[in-house]
This record gives sequence, C-alpha cells and structure tokens, in this order.
Amino acid sequence: MKLLTNSRSLLKTALTSSLLLAGVWAAAESGSDTLAAIDRNTNLLDNDVSMVATMITESTADGVDKNVVRMFRRDRDDTFLILFQEPENIRGQGYLQIDETLWFYDPESRKFTHTSIKDSFKDSDANNSDFGSSTWAIDYRVTGSEAAKLGSFSTHLLTLAATSDEVTYPSMKIWVNDSPLLVLKAEAYSLSGRLMRTSYFPSYTQAGDAYMATKMIFVDEVVSGDKTTLTFDQVSTIDLDDSVFTKAYVERVNK
Repeated sequence: MKLLTNSRSLLKTALTSSLLLAGVWAAAESGSDTLAAIDRNTNLLDNDVSMVATMITESTADGVDKNVVRMFRRDRDDTFLILFQEPENIRGQGYLQIDETLWFYDPESRKFTHTSIKDSFKDSDANNSDFGSSTWAIDYRVTGSEAAKLGSFSTHLLTLAATSDEVTYPSMKIWVNDSPLLVLKAEAYSLSGRLMRTSYFPSYTQAGDAYMATKMIFVDEVVSGDKTTLTFDQVSTIDLDDSVFTKAYVERVNK
C-alpha cells in the first residue's frame, strides 16, 4: 500500500510538472506571436516614411537641451537616415544605416565614421536602436507572460531575454496594449538584472497600414532626473527616392 501511495504521489508530481511546463511553453508561444504582431503593426513594409522629431534632453549635469531632426525610414530595407536641423552648430550631422551598418556623418570634417546601433543617440537617453524598424520577434524570446494593468489599460506583460549579444539590452519587460498590439511601456535591464532605462510610448498615429509612436519618453534609471522626450510630427508616407538612403545624398544636402 505504501509503494502504491508513493507511485501515485510520483505520478501526480510528474503530471503537475508536465502541466506547468506545458503552460510555460504555451505562454512562450503566445508571447512569441505577440512579438511578431508588434513587429507587423509597427513596421511600414509597403511605404517609406518621413517625419520631423523634436528631442528634449533633461540632464541633471548639463541642463535642458533641444534638438530637431528630420528622419527618413524604409523598413523593408531596414534602413534609415536622420539629419539634424537644430541647433545650428550641428546642422547637417546625421546617422545613416545601410546594410546593418550605422554611419555617423560630420559635415565639418566631411567624413563618415562607423558607430554602433547600441550607442546613445547624441548623448541622450535615447539609443540609436530606437529609430530603426521593429525587430522584437528576432531579437528576443519570451520567458514570461501575464496579464497586467498599466493605468487604465489592460495589457500583456512580457518578460524577454535577448537571442544574441547584438541587441542593446540583454533582457526587457514590455507592457503591450490589447488591441492593436503595441508597446506602451518597456523596462530595459543589464546582464546583472539592474534596471537601466524605462521607456513610455503614450501616443501612436496610423501611417499607412502600420502605427507609429508620436511620442517617446526615455527615463534614465541609473542617473536620477535624466530624461529624454521625443515628439514626432509632419509624418508622411510618400515614397522616397532611392538616393535618399545613400552617403552621396547626405553629402549633397550639406553643400
């Protein structure tokens, strides 16, 4: 009788573990579908997009700084161009991504230098990687999923682990709106698990068949008080000439 009891106990434990594991896999699979849906919802694969962005950087050390940039994106080729318009002393500086390589252009030296997609964007709390196409489903795998409230919004809270060391942050937590599936908040963590940055995406606009964030707020969780806010307007989905996404174009507009 004792042996039978032990066998039943072991069987119950095994079944419980199997059900829990199945639940984990189901959550991960559902989460992966969510990441793919976010990418579909925010990548403009059928249209080019251009816009103007105003960036306000608040630094406890350096005060408040304002930059205005004109941006061009072609998500189907995973390329983008950012050209500074203001302030005048850096007008013409720019970032150009071609074939997964990011270049920085300085009109004063007339030289392109290679930079990293992981780097900070112009000494702000934004990163270069914040401006390209969405690649959540490629860059991360889902390790946890649960329902969560974000203010008055019902969201999916996904815990993510990077699939490679090429991404800016090795782990993330994202709060995803129910419908359409869009990221409303993101927490970025270091390899040691320290919270590095919190991002908010409070507003979106529809551009073509996709959605674009019209406001992004990046809060530095390491340096208290530091924050960067980007607002986007003059959004257009008119097709751009192929020459826009070339070094020759960047040099030409600076002559």
